[in-house]
Amino acid sequence: MSAASPRIRDDEAPGYPGVCFGRSADGYPVALVGETAFAMVPARNGRHYLVTGWRIRRPMAEWTRSDFYGHAGELADEAAFRAHVEENTLHQQQRAAPGRREIHSRAHTPWGTSQGATVYAEGVVAHSTAGHGGFHLSAERNRKVHDMLRANGGWYEEDCHWAAVAQAFPQLFTDFEKACAEETIRDWYPDAWEAIHGRVLKPGQSAKKDERAFFEKHTDDWVVVSAIRCDHQAGFTEVIATAGGKRGPGTEERRFLVPTDEYHVGRFGFVIDVARHRVYGGPSSFMDCQGRDT
Repeated sequence: MSAASPRIRDDEAPGYPGVCFGRSADGYPVALVGETAFAMVPARNGRHYLVTGWRIRRPMAEWTRSDFYGHAGELADEAAFRAHVEENTLHQQQRAAPGRREIHSRAHTPWGTSQGATVYAEGVVAHSTAGHGGFHLSAERNRKVHDMLRANGGWYEEDCHWAAVAQAFPQLFTDFEKACAEETIRDWYPDAWEAIHGRVLKPGQSAKKDERAFFEKHTDDWVVVSAIRCDHQAGFTEVIATAGGKRGPGTEERRFLVPTDEYHVGRFGFVIDVARHRVYGGPSSFMDCQGRDT
């Protein structure tokens, strides 16, 4: 069977890496890929979201909502559910194909002592620790990483910087992982993405570039850095704002009152309208909260 064509079976339990679709005891669409279970469950306002479980040792028709604990985002409809499950099936098939192997490791990493590692290839090793993890590349491998993404010492943390490894060695990663890496580099390393692809990202195509543009635009505005419901002024939110949203020692702060029904934090922050949001010098709910904490 080709890795590009996941085996879809609706009428029997799958053997890895097949996929089986069905209905739960609650009537939800469910699926099983290897030992990972998926379900599409209803949310508010007619929406649905994807949940996951692991090693449910009962027939699908007996599964219930309590068998699922992982939350994996919203789904538009059942077609989107099936598409996601099939994508995961292909991902699991491809992940097995390169021959990754698990090894015992007690190596010292920037995130603590390794509790185990996965060898992707010679000189490409992913480490897990108690709190974090990431890749380590040998010196030879590290020289092949794009210079705008390369880490001194060859350590790449698992949240974002791992994408540099996938970009440098795409043959070691699944289609799903490569798509995630592409999105991660575009969002968080836009200058590197533009250099690699030879084109400029437009507004809305990169989270980090959009954030940079937001704060450049509002460098002289008061941007909220902290907020709390005001117990001393009904209907208002008490906020602390700084020029350009800057933080750190020596940064001037001002307190404002913003109508609570108006205070909706945008993607990167709430900008004070000095013509409408008045500076507040009264009793602070921030101090009240600190007093309760102590």
